[in-house]
Amino acid sequence: MPFAPLQNDTFLRACLGQATEYAPIWLMRQAGRYLPEYRATRARAGSFMGLATNVDYATEVTLQPLDRYALDAAILFSDILTVPDAMGLGLHFVNGEGPRFERAVRTEADVAALAVPDMERLRYVFDAVTSIRRALGGRVPLIGFSGSPWTLACYMVEGGGSDDYHHVKRMLYSRPDLMHRLLAVNADAVAHYLRQQIEAGAQSVMVFDSWGGVLADGAFHTFSLAYTRRVLEQLPREHAGQVIPRIVFTKGGGQWLEAMAELDCDVLGLDWTVNLGAARQRVGGVPGGPGKALQGNLDPAVLLATPEAIEREAVGVLESFGPPHTDPSRRGPTHIFNLGHGISLHTPPEHVHVLVETVHRHSRQMRQRT
Repeated sequence: MPFAPLQNDTFLRACLGQATEYAPIWLMRQAGRYLPEYRATRARAGSFMGLATNVDYATEVTLQPLDRYALDAAILFSDILTVPDAMGLGLHFVNGEGPRFERAVRTEADVAALAVPDMERLRYVFDAVTSIRRALGGRVPLIGFSGSPWTLACYMVEGGGSDDYHHVKRMLYSRPDLMHRLLAVNADAVAHYLRQQIEAGAQSVMVFDSWGGVLADGAFHTFSLAYTRRVLEQLPREHAGQVIPRIVFTKGGGQWLEAMAELDCDVLGLDWTVNLGAARQRVGGVPGGPGKALQGNLDPAVLLATPEAIEREAVGVLESFGPPHTDPSRRGPTHIFNLGHGISLHTPPEHVHVLVETVHRHSRQMRQRT
């Protein structure tokens, strides 16, 4: 049974450097704890993994922000740690502490035991992708995603989140051979995972390199960027006759944009520490030439402020990017509005409405100037 035709392709066109009528907007963690309806669904599910592994619940919470706001894309509700969980590391969530693994990867034997997991162990994710795509009915595109090989390695070696990454960095510096072996397995697993999401219905895919920015200069290129490249090399450029845009987001990666621009991806995500206009000059390209679309990069804390402050700061991000690309005959520098990281659970839901309306309104006004 074919999927419904897409009614709003603004996000996909912006990803590919095509002129759009306004700047599309979606938000990292747009389906999440700041929404009362999400909290109600999670309570019914009993736990985060009960939510993420149930196709009906995952579909429901993915669509919740779309029912509230005029967002231009949906993103699969899941977790970046599903892949190492499928490797048998035993993912669970501890209240107040976040994700933990029962078995951390610390020794040579631990690393040697790792393998690309059977993708059937992640069937619940792929079934959710198909279910969400059908439930969207063509309203907006669906983004699939994964953590980057390096970011997954951080969690796998640390056994969960970390403040100083001392276990994973000790392995990196003392046994780089083990780290390379671990990252190679992760990269091939992520590539398989994203390919399956595309086949299930994802219309764009995003690699979250959430912890790339904790690496030293040089180490980033060797242990993060190289393995993100390995993932992208294994992904299909098209599926079912449609181009599948790729997005790469490295939190704290602003200093490496030129190196990241060499990746075979369409969009680079930026955190809030990066000047958007300067990033455009560095890697955004010129009309008719190669370049990356840019995604970002409002500080999520802005959404905790007053509506007036939200409008002011959102306009500032749009204006920082500079004059929008308006020539439909050729590709050019394009901007997808997002936050510089995930939305805060303390965000008042009505503040997101202010943001979405401001971005749509002001970005249309910017196009009327040109």
